[in-house]
Amino acid sequence: MSSTERIPVYSLRSFSKQERESQQFQVEVFDTNRHFSVKYPHRHDFFEVLYLARGTGSHVIDGNKYEIKPPCVFFMSPGQAHKIEFSHDIEGFIFIFTPEFYLIDYNNPNRLIEFPFFFTIRQDNPPLLLQSDSDVVFLENLFQKGIAELEKNEGYSVELLHALLDLILHFCAALYDTDKSVLAGKGHVLVKKFYQLVEENYANNLSVAQYADLMALTPNHLTQTVTRLTGKTSSEIIKAKQILEIKRLLVHTSLSVSDIAVQLNFADQSYFAKFFKRETGLSPLQYRARSLK
Repeated sequence: MSSTERIPVYSLRSFSKQERESQQFQVEVFDTNRHFSVKYPHRHDFFEVLYLARGTGSHVIDGNKYEIKPPCVFFMSPGQAHKIEFSHDIEGFIFIFTPEFYLIDYNNPNRLIEFPFFFTIRQDNPPLLLQSDSDVVFLENLFQKGIAELEKNEGYSVELLHALLDLILHFCAALYDTDKSVLAGKGHVLVKKFYQLVEENYANNLSVAQYADLMALTPNHLTQTVTRLTGKTSSEIIKAKQILEIKRLLVHTSLSVSDIAVQLNFADQSYFAKFFKRETGLSPLQYRARSLK
């Protein structure tokens, strides 16, 4: 494969049965009949909320394998690499949408990353396990309302579908077990912005000082605020994202180590290999060999 090889990235249109002039969302039943010609693993350029009511299997997200234990909800953000395997009796609902669709009524571009399950820089992205029958009924009704609305074809209400999605996300966020320290505090907006910038610029191999400059802050102010609210330094968060992307490319592509170093803007291949081994305890080739066993 060439040095430009990447994990396949699919747009929302690839996953939708319906054609609309503005292809920004889709809500539908998820079962074995929902088949699309895509390669696994892959990434999306959209957000996904996958509710599973029945069935078994596994869902691998960025190297973390989660057992499917219905009723549960999986959340995917743009850029995440994933692979799902499920039984023939899998059944549930899926709502996929672009950032533009969700943010249509909001002026805050960081609103989506306020949801704990859309912090894609986190190393762990477990599903929401629903414990209450009433929660299950309520959530299923929201998906069903969305599907029924879309069945009106050109008569559907975008405003209603947007409101249903907003309710699904807020309802799930209220149930999601997460570290609230990242979501609250005086500097939470700054931290969310930093996470978003790291997500957008990881391939540029920027320094803490360069990220601080993008945010019109001093490096010291950035690191102090990030550390206070997350328990990690700015540098640790940047390195965690870089390691995650290196692992993705080692496992999901056949790119050489030097090609990966170039793709992630490391000028020195020797430093790149030492950086990865220092952070993981394995050389890039050792990690690839162990992961592909």
